[in-house]
Amino acid sequence: MKKIYLCCAAGMSTSMLVERMKAAAKSQNVEAEITAVPVSDFPQIVTEADVILLGPQVKFQLQSLTQAAAPYGVPVAAIDMMQYGSMQGDKVLQQALSLLPQPQ
Repeated sequence: MKKIYLCCAAGMSTSMLVERMKAAAKSQNVEAEITAVPVSDFPQIVTEADVILLGPQVKFQLQSLTQAAAPYGVPVAAIDMMQYGSMQGDKVLQQALSLLPQPQ
């Protein structure tokens, strides 16, 4: 089971997107645990995450959070603003999955 975290300013604005991502994962038979958290929780989640996506409101922290996650091998990326705004859970799920290491 892949652990996908969405970080935003307070962890609340991404909760609807998380629900859409969960629905997309279910329809695609993807086993994933998807959780929204405030960016202040980053130090606690980075050790257990498989991938971390940032909401547009915290995109400015992308570089520093990517560096902080590097020792753990956790990819960090910003969610596309249009996909975030229109709550395209399927596309954001695909973005998260594309960042995961591919089995050989």
